[in-house]
Amino acid sequence: MSDTSVCEPRRLIAAAIVAFAAFGAFWGVWGAAVPRVQRQAGLDDGRLGFALLFVGAGALPSMLLMGRALDRWGPRVAGAAIAALGCAGAGMVLTAVDLATLCAGLTVVGATSGAADVAMNAVAGRAERTAGRPVITLRAHGVFSGLVVLASLATGAVASLPVAVPFAAVAAVSLAAGAALVRTLGDGSAGQAREHAAEADPAPLGRGGLVPFVLIGTLGALGFAAENAHESWSAVFAHDELHSGAGLSAVAPAVFAGAVAITRFAIGGLGAAHARAVLLGGTTAAAAGTALIAAAPTLLVAGAGLAVAAAGTAVLFPTLLGIVSRDVEEYRRGRATSVVSTVSYLGFLLGPVYVGLWADAVGLRGAMLAIAALAAALLVLTPALLRVSGLGHRAAR
Repeated sequence: MSDTSVCEPRRLIAAAIVAFAAFGAFWGVWGAAVPRVQRQAGLDDGRLGFALLFVGAGALPSMLLMGRALDRWGPRVAGAAIAALGCAGAGMVLTAVDLATLCAGLTVVGATSGAADVAMNAVAGRAERTAGRPVITLRAHGVFSGLVVLASLATGAVASLPVAVPFAAVAAVSLAAGAALVRTLGDGSAGQAREHAAEADPAPLGRGGLVPFVLIGTLGALGFAAENAHESWSAVFAHDELHSGAGLSAVAPAVFAGAVAITRFAIGGLGAAHARAVLLGGTTAAAAGTALIAAAPTLLVAGAGLAVAAAGTAVLFPTLLGIVSRDVEEYRRGRATSVVSTVSYLGFLLGPVYVGLWADAVGLRGAMLAIAALAAALLVLTPALLRVSGLGHRAAR
């Protein structure tokens, strides 16, 4: 075996980690800076909520297009996507002075974010299959979660500086990460992808070939819906139902994000044979933790339930991507990843809305039980949809 073939898995793993780190840094900065961007644009809460819809509007089409770009030019385009995200964020914060300019900026941010999301997951999936190491996608998502927490804290620490400063810093990080990805991945991947594509069915995801990835994406959507529901509503639940102060309520999302990161790092070494057990265990933990939150009499009990729910949801989407990565051919990895990610992302967008509707109908505690029902549905559907999709059979063996 040549030195190049020995080093390639290591370089692919490093490339995936770099991409997820830059992605997490961006969203950590954004999460901490939202109130300042809102004030800069002069928006009330209602108009801010409307503007945030444009992130999803930009992301969904770009996620599908990035899949074709990956299969055409190889994972090297991940570098361009990561670099573009950092630049889009800096441009957005510099130009957002009213509703129209913020909506335009967030559309571009959403488009670059969606492209980067698909690209970096494809790189991580290729690294996992090439290296033969267990659940690299899970570890990469752990890096993302950790960087979200760190970047958010760092942004808060420099709150006295102009809001453009942290975005400029993350843009510089993204440009450096993008350049490193391009150098690391080189031209070989693109050439290999085109060679395989020329030899294969010219429409490999047509004629029903799309269905397995839609089924896996449906599982991912249920998992993401539960995850983002907790991220978006945990502080509100702590404040409204447990009557905690603003400071203590703000700890709830940090507890969730921290538990997600710790879980992903802790079980990232589990092999493919454990993928199905990880999914079932994760859904069980998500349901049990959410039910505990719904019944929690104190913030401490709710925090324990939130940590359990976070540990459960943390493993779902990365493990599903790992299953797809092991079972998909290289020439269609980009499109497969984009389909799974796009369908899953719909759950991410709709999860908080789902909670809001239930909260209006039965209160926040009842809405927590509705999230637990999502996790229970996922527990029931996972074995069936994995079997119907035909994916995951290597993990089963």
